[in-house]
Amino acid sequence: MDLQTTIYVVVGLSFALYIGIAIWARAGSTSEFYAAGGSVHPITNGMATAADWMSAASFISMAGLIANMGYGGGLFLMGWTGGYVLLAMLLAPYLRKFGKFTVPQFIGDRFYSKTASTIAVICLLTASTTYIIGQMTGVGVAFSRFLNVSSDTGIYIGQAIVFLYAVFGGMKGITYTQVAQYIVLIFAYTIPAVFISLQLTGNFLPQLGLGGTFSGTDMSLLAKLDQVVTDLGFGKYTTTTAGSTLNMFMYTMSLMIGTAGLPHVIMRFFTVPSVKDARSSAGWALIFIAILYTTAPAVAAMAKLNLHATVNTAVKAGGDLYATEASIKGDARPDWMKRWEKTGLLKWEDKNGDGRIQYYNDKTKNEAAKGKAEAAGWKGNELTVNADIIVMANPEIALLPNWVIALVAAGGLAAALSTAAGLLMAISSAVSHDLVKGVFNPNISEKNELLAGKIAMAVAIVISGYLGLNPPGFAAGTVALAFGIAASSLFPAIMMGIFSKKMNKEGAMAGMLAGLFITLFYVFAHKGIFFIKGTEFLGLIGGANPFFGITPEAFGAIGALVNFAVAFLVDKFTKEPPEHIQHMVEAVRIPRGSKIVHGAH
Repeated sequence: MDLQTTIYVVVGLSFALYIGIAIWARAGSTSEFYAAGGSVHPITNGMATAADWMSAASFISMAGLIANMGYGGGLFLMGWTGGYVLLAMLLAPYLRKFGKFTVPQFIGDRFYSKTASTIAVICLLTASTTYIIGQMTGVGVAFSRFLNVSSDTGIYIGQAIVFLYAVFGGMKGITYTQVAQYIVLIFAYTIPAVFISLQLTGNFLPQLGLGGTFSGTDMSLLAKLDQVVTDLGFGKYTTTTAGSTLNMFMYTMSLMIGTAGLPHVIMRFFTVPSVKDARSSAGWALIFIAILYTTAPAVAAMAKLNLHATVNTAVKAGGDLYATEASIKGDARPDWMKRWEKTGLLKWEDKNGDGRIQYYNDKTKNEAAKGKAEAAGWKGNELTVNADIIVMANPEIALLPNWVIALVAAGGLAAALSTAAGLLMAISSAVSHDLVKGVFNPNISEKNELLAGKIAMAVAIVISGYLGLNPPGFAAGTVALAFGIAASSLFPAIMMGIFSKKMNKEGAMAGMLAGLFITLFYVFAHKGIFFIKGTEFLGLIGGANPFFGITPEAFGAIGALVNFAVAFLVDKFTKEPPEHIQHMVEAVRIPRGSKIVHGAH
């Protein structure tokens, strides 16, 4: 069976499985639609949470970003995993005990105000829609390559499929679909990594292969990669950072606290029967997530080395990287390159007319590399590779069997679709449950509430698909912006709601608005108003990254600090919350059955 047919069969079977599950687990009531009836086993929920969590950004884009950024790309691993621990330990059990299954509901009740709940809905919609743009970008990348269509067409197909099973099944359908998607995506990620690790280092565990010896030499894999990339004028792979140390710290912090404020993951803790199960499913999810996250650095380094070895034969054979015969001939380039060129995500342009492909950093400050390139008659870098294709192309670059390539196609789509579904669920419940039922029409019937939720989902799919056609950056970069928005607006309000019984509604509302506004102002200055190209206003804030060199993706942590500061300031000058609210906050924090110890009498 040829490659394309194999891909159609594997992807087709996985889609049939998801849609079958959605129909089998159709939601009959609002509690099944929003919280799967609260009856999901912790291990099952752990898997579903992991699939919800590991989006297109984790599967498709993260290893590509690490491959591009080198050591600095590790901030995605640290931020996202650390944030998950923060969520599981600090927030999830308390929110579960509070008994409200959406963030705006918690904020509305804790801060005794419908206005606070409405502001939370606005923050949630802004973060979730930005997040879905990243998923749609990933869906476009995956579909464009595997169905041989443009990435725009890929986005339209993705929209239709997500719509089908998110609207049918609600949280119950999504939970069981996500378990299937987790199994598909984890096999799709680890099997090629095992093959490639064996090829390059003889070690079957990619995590160990990353620190292993490069086959046929006495050098370690990372030392070999460092040598190749620095020779070609790129930064040293094992030490390059993302901007300044302050920016790295803020970026990691923003991803961490953004994770803990993201509504679609918090909602998963309400699908299990008890608080104890919420904690245990968080632990299981961490194990399931760690499998992918510990494999990603190995995938990134090995894919990068394989890519260089494909276009420059001296990488594996040894010898001069700048020798004429080392660069491969354009017409002898492998089939996988031709297939990716059709998507527009990989481009080759013969700048010096020698019919060969030169891949190097032509903007390097490394004088030795510059001199060698000029002496060899190179007239500029000729190969452009979009970071988002590294994982998807990885098995093709390594010439693995067709079924492995098809499995990766199914895995990439599973990752993007599972998170998109979870986000749509969060948007749907925010609009129908928190806005329509909570604020505008408390007496709405269950049937009409479900209908409002489904309409909200449909609108969200259309908007995010439209913005996904012109994304503000790579999938993982766009997702980082969503985390920044959640970090600056929702996270501080949830934290203060649980841990500060004196925090009042005026403080919380002012904080959320200030954090959201300042973060969006900084992001839109760089990326355009609502990410629409051509509406950037960098001149107004004094050029790119004017605030101590902090990038827009890392600015969420600053927004969160502003949120806390404004909230406590406003709280000082307004009256404290009613007595019963303060008692409620204390009750949520104290484990059931414990004796409160008063000071010695």
